[in-house]
Amino acid sequence: MKNLILNTDSYKASHYLQYPPKSEFISSYIEARGGEFKEILFFGLQAFIKEYLLTPITQNDIDEADEIFELHQVPFYADGWQYILDTYEGFLPLKIEAIPEGTIAPTSTALVQVINTDPKCFWLTSYIETSLLRAIWYPTTVATISWRIKNLIKSYMLETAENCDGLEFKLHDFGSRGVSSNESSTLGGMAHLINFMGTDNINAIMGARKFYDCKMAGFSIPATEHSTITSWGKDNEVEAYRNMLRQFAKPNSLVAVVSDSYDIFNAVSKIWGEDLKEEVIDSGATVIIRPDSGEPKEIVVEVLKRLYEKFGGEINSKGYIELHPAVRVIQGDGIEESSIKEILENMKAHKFSAVNIAFGMGGALLQHANRDTLSFAMKASAIQIDGKWRDVYKDPITDSGKRSKKGRLAVQKDDLKTVRIEDLKGQNLMQPIFKNGKLLIDLNFDEVKKNLL
Repeated sequence: MKNLILNTDSYKASHYLQYPPKSEFISSYIEARGGEFKEILFFGLQAFIKEYLLTPITQNDIDEADEIFELHQVPFYADGWQYILDTYEGFLPLKIEAIPEGTIAPTSTALVQVINTDPKCFWLTSYIETSLLRAIWYPTTVATISWRIKNLIKSYMLETAENCDGLEFKLHDFGSRGVSSNESSTLGGMAHLINFMGTDNINAIMGARKFYDCKMAGFSIPATEHSTITSWGKDNEVEAYRNMLRQFAKPNSLVAVVSDSYDIFNAVSKIWGEDLKEEVIDSGATVIIRPDSGEPKEIVVEVLKRLYEKFGGEINSKGYIELHPAVRVIQGDGIEESSIKEILENMKAHKFSAVNIAFGMGGALLQHANRDTLSFAMKASAIQIDGKWRDVYKDPITDSGKRSKKGRLAVQKDDLKTVRIEDLKGQNLMQPIFKNGKLLIDLNFDEVKKNLL
């Protein structure tokens, strides 16, 4: 929906009548209050600004909203929106500040701060909460999940591999078909690509091009699905695999083949390990075997054992098996953070290095998260009434975790502590990003990724 006036919750439309008389400015902030993790990876604000806030509202937008809210039986501030159109040519009189995208911050850090720039539009700060909060909690949560998994895989590589080469391709985005919308695929897929470079999510790479000036943020390889194998028939399974070798297996290339359409153990030990072994090795490619059913931690180790038996490998300096470079494994079924840990732990117990495997992650990466995963919220923290600033906060006796911050805020660069602007020590990490229809800082994707370091 491109009508920003309608990109809100119904009750927001009547809030202009609910604030105290002589209200002039309202300052609100967004934070992840806690939830499942102690740290978050902030991402997604720039995409929202470019997609929604750099395009002015129009008379048609106001007229449409006026009709909708009247039919919806909710008061609508048509005069307020008309003022924005007439005075600011339809651009929102707001200032948005934020910490740099890509920053790793403790939960409860103020990530974004919003304030109206025209006292006649005091109601606008809260009005934009629905669209702005949604635009931030989702990509930030996905980026955080992806970042945590990267750290998990890295820890096993440090323990069981000679180095961490290829870490950026150890988690592949399989999630585009499993999300609720095209936009979710774009935002979540981009968030993953801050941490990794493997993806089958075309929306993600197009989003990175559009919003973060990245020519190509992620990469993929030729890979089968079950239909391209089973269409050959069970009796011709070997020919289906051979066709993949002849079509795509070139020196120094990668090709992934799902191998459990019928019998994964026969496919690995007999077809790949005997019938096609010489063709695999002679091709100079790496064939990535993909199991797609069964108990992941058990199946992966069994496949690795059979590949090692047939193709061999070597024991690295840390005492773990690294398969012959002609073969590797990717597990894309049942993958989430906990199952990745179980698989890697079982591999380690059987002396297989983490270098032998990559993971494909779908719904658990892009769809399982919700706003409560990190307990995201946007709250007003200060209001100016008749020239005087007052604190605004909530402090429910039934849930101290929902206590909100007071005052106009800053984030100290040295310790990432959120403080009142009056109490700031050193540099404020929160910088102006948007004001009155203009983007003030335009990050490219590489700059976002560098902020993780």
